[in-house]
Amino acid sequence: MPIDGQVDVPAALSRLAVRLAGKGARAVDAQRLTGGASMETWAFAVEGPPNSKGGGREELILRRRSAPFDPESSRSTSLAAEAALIQAARSAGAPAPPLVHLCDEADGLGEAHVTRRIAGETLGRKINSDAKFDAVRGDLARQCGEVLARIHAAPPPAAAQLKTADAAIELGRYEEAYRATGAERPVLELAFQHLKKALPEPRPPVLLHGDFRNGNLIIDAEKGLAAVLDWELSHIGDPAEDLGWICVNSWRFGRPDRPVGGFGEYDDLLAGYAAAGGDPVPLERVRFWQALGSLKWGVMCLMMYASWATGAEASVERPMIGRRVSETEIDLINLLEAGL
Repeated sequence: MPIDGQVDVPAALSRLAVRLAGKGARAVDAQRLTGGASMETWAFAVEGPPNSKGGGREELILRRRSAPFDPESSRSTSLAAEAALIQAARSAGAPAPPLVHLCDEADGLGEAHVTRRIAGETLGRKINSDAKFDAVRGDLARQCGEVLARIHAAPPPAAAQLKTADAAIELGRYEEAYRATGAERPVLELAFQHLKKALPEPRPPVLLHGDFRNGNLIIDAEKGLAAVLDWELSHIGDPAEDLGWICVNSWRFGRPDRPVGGFGEYDDLLAGYAAAGGDPVPLERVRFWQALGSLKWGVMCLMMYASWATGAEASVERPMIGRRVSETEIDLINLLEAGL
C-alpha cells in the first residue's frame, strides 16, 4: 500500500464503511483534524445500511501514517503496536478510545487504525480556562494519577515490541541529539551536568504512555478525564517519567501556578497514583523527571528549528516551536534554583 500522503482518504473510508458495517453503509463527514510530517488524524462517521439491525451512526477516528516508517531509527511505535497498547490499557481499566479496526492492505489506507470517537476537549488552554470545565478541573490531577497507575500496572503487549529506557539512557540520548545541533546554550549545558549528578536509583520498569500530558487527554465537562490519546511514544521505563512529563511547564498552557498540567497540584497527582495501586513515588523523583522533561523539550525545540534552518522542513511551525527553547531554559533555571 502506498504511504506517500497521496491516498484519497475519503474514498478509502467509503470502502471501509462497508467492511465495518455491511453492504449499504457509508462514510460521511470525513474531516482531517491534524497532520504532521508523518501522521494524519481524520474524524468521520459511519452510517449503517437503512433499516438494518444495529444501523445508525457511529463517530470514529482514523489515524494513518503518511510517510515511510523505520522502527529501528524512530522512537515511535507502529500503529499496529499502538492498537495493541490501546487494548492493553483498556484491559487494565485506563480510559482509551476503543479500537474498532486495525487496517490492512485491503483497506487501501496504508498503516492505519480506527477507534471510536470520544466526546470532549483536547485543547489545553481551553481545559485550563474555559468556565465549562470549572466543575471537574479540581479533580483532574488526581484522575491523572489514578489513570497512570492503571497504565503502569498493565502488562506490556508482546506484539508492541517496546523499547526500554531509564533516566541515564534518556539523558544520554538527548545530550547526543543536543551536541548534534551544534548549539551552545549555557542553561542547557548546566542542566545536563546537574542531572547527570542527580540520577535517581533505578526502579523496576513498567509500561509507560510516554507522552502523557495536557493536550493528549480528552476532558469531559461532566466526568473529567475521559480518554488518553497518542500512544505512539509508549515504552518501558521509570514510572516517574510519566508523572514528571505532565508537570513540565510547557504543558500548563498559561497556568504556571498549577504544576500538574496547568490544572492541579503535585499532592493530588501522587495521591491518585497511590490510591489506584501505584507504588508510591517521591516528589523529588517526579521533579527530577520534570526537569529532564523540560530539558528534552528544549532539545526537541532546537532540533525543530534546525530542521527548518537546514531546509529539511519547510513548515513555518518548525521555527515557531524552535523559539520555545528559551521557555524551557527559564523553567530549568527555576527548577535548579529550587533544588529540583
